[in-house]
Amino acid sequence: MDERIRYAVEHTELIRPPQQRLATFGSTTMNYYVVTGLAENVSVVRDGKVIAERPRIVTPSYLVKLEGFSEESRKYLSIMAREYPDEPGVFYRYKNQPKEMNVVSESLRQVISKLNAQLEKEPDPLSAIIKGVEELWDVSLLMFIYHLTSKSIHTNVAEFRRRGFLDIDASGVPKDARNHIEELFAQVRRDVSRAPELVAELNRWGLFPEYQDRFFALFRGR
Repeated sequence: MDERIRYAVEHTELIRPPQQRLATFGSTTMNYYVVTGLAENVSVVRDGKVIAERPRIVTPSYLVKLEGFSEESRKYLSIMAREYPDEPGVFYRYKNQPKEMNVVSESLRQVISKLNAQLEKEPDPLSAIIKGVEELWDVSLLMFIYHLTSKSIHTNVAEFRRRGFLDIDASGVPKDARNHIEELFAQVRRDVSRAPELVAELNRWGLFPEYQDRFFALFRGR
């Protein structure tokens, strides 16, 4: 591990964790405050939102076709796709929406104390305070996201399993993925601009030939 990243990891502390886990069947929006030290008795407070999209059941074969992975990650996924093409897993996707950055003439302890008092007055089970490292504050935020995922995954998997969403059909597609495709069809019927999203999802699962008649029927008579 890069020494700077190691330092950030070792000096990140989740002061006030959220009181709820990530939702299994919907998105979750969490408010965060990342507090870092800039100099003696000078602190920086960054606040924003982390939006966790609804967790999805995927397979390695699906992930290989998903954008956003590094070359090294894609090589690993390709190996997994060859050895375990239909092994289901839970995929989490997050969006960070930063709001403000404020520099205050107070120590970290003072700032954290005031933020805690503020959140006690306006209780929000999905708010968090993170003590981080200024140069790599985003690494501290990523550690918070990792914490959320690790705390939520067992519950999410249990709920998916209870509803049968982890079941894989003869085509190697999880039940949850079929349900998501049906949701996308319904959205395209209401808003045709969502059609590219549906096509992309069908292609990632290799299902466009199976659904193409239904897809083109959406545009007849428009």
